Amino acid sequence: MAQVLEFKLPDLGEGLTEAEIVRWLVEVGDVVAVDQLVVEVETAKAMVEVPCPYGGVVTARFGEEGTELPVGAPLLTVAVGAPASSIEGAADDEGSGNVLVGYGTGAPPARRRRVRPPTGTAPVRRPAGPPAGEDRNVANVPAGTGTGRGGVESGGRSFGARSYADGPVPVISPLVRRLARENGVDLRELEGSGPEGLILRADVEYALRAAAGQSRPPVPAPAPVPTAALSPAHGLRVPLRGVRGAVADKLSRSRREIPDATCWVDADATELMRARAAMNAAGGPKISLLALLARICTAALARFPELNSTVDMDAREVVQLDQVHLGFAAQTERGLVVPVVRDAHARDAEGLSAEFARLTEAARTGRLTPAELTGGTFTLNNYGVFGVDGSTPIINHPEAAMLGVGRIIPKPWVHEGELAVRQVVQLSLTFDHRVCDGGTAGGFLRYVADCVEHPAVLLRTL
Repeated sequence: MAQVLEFKLPDLGEGLTEAEIVRWLVEVGDVVAVDQLVVEVETAKAMVEVPCPYGGVVTARFGEEGTELPVGAPLLTVAVGAPASSIEGAADDEGSGNVLVGYGTGAPPARRRRVRPPTGTAPVRRPAGPPAGEDRNVANVPAGTGTGRGGVESGGRSFGARSYADGPVPVISPLVRRLARENGVDLRELEGSGPEGLILRADVEYALRAAAGQSRPPVPAPAPVPTAALSPAHGLRVPLRGVRGAVADKLSRSRREIPDATCWVDADATELMRARAAMNAAGGPKISLLALLARICTAALARFPELNSTVDMDAREVVQLDQVHLGFAAQTERGLVVPVVRDAHARDAEGLSAEFARLTEAARTGRLTPAELTGGTFTLNNYGVFGVDGSTPIINHPEAAMLGVGRIIPKPWVHEGELAVRQVVQLSLTFDHRVCDGGTAGGFLRYVADCVEHPAVLLRTL
């Protein structure tokens, strides 16, 4: 006799209390193995594929895609111990290697096989969603399935001019696929603006705006009405949840709790750029500019530890931290995230470059773990990649400071008593005024600027 067990949304760690169902990876009637991935969810910190701790037949799924569930809510039910003939091909219950919140180690998940749920199991619920087995990374489109609809063209961008009948539609994010599906957008008619034609969320939203603009027939201009008679303006409502909601909460808390101040300085980065070029010309792994700036930051924090700290208001203490876990701001399709390089103070420029590259790729694909997005003690924000010179960033609570780096561009500069064209960068430091005064913050920023202008200064601290 089969036993029906209920699998609840597990605690995904780091204080997370809910998650949104992005995509079901199994359907009712599928045979699953212990620790097989069954659902993809989005938390406030990352996308997570959740494994099921039971092996058997899926008898019910709870929640449609897009539904937000609290931790502890039922996800699905599994009939365990069904007759062998009904679950032939399922793996032994010894584990599959997928590890999440203490689940599993070992063999790979078995091939799924549809069976009829055993008699007496929980009621079957079939939420709407994409068919099981859909490629998690690319939305597959069978050849010759074009709709034939005309494309929408607006603002110089064309929709419908590109066909993917001969291959898969280049979509990575399941959130993009869902947005298109819910709004009736045929992804085959879009031309992606991402790398190699990758379709981004912005492309789908642009298509929706363009289609809405063309679907409304022209109407005569309304007669002027008194201001008092105007109704409230209408617009697009974007839910503050997931990553965007987490960012909103954290930044609002930072503004409420931290009395921040900002100081800045221009620095001549010509010698730093030459030093990096010489390092990379010598062969071996390439050293990124971000890694060199990170190495300068860790050296500066060793001299000014007040800025590598946090404030415990309950104890009324400033806690200076022994290790530097360096966060860096990364803009992704899902929003701004801050991956954390653990023990950055113990890594050289080559090790920092490798870790920055790994975390950046994980951020781009939405595969950062909650642990990789938390625990930072200081943040480096290179907003120069957006083509701007300066900024006054909001501190990443509960940290005490953030260093901002603007774009590096040629500017007139007095060098060795003469006017010359040099590579100049603006550096800004936003700091928690509770942990130090302006003299300490200024000393930190001046040391960073000195290392940027004269990289040899850094050698004296190694």
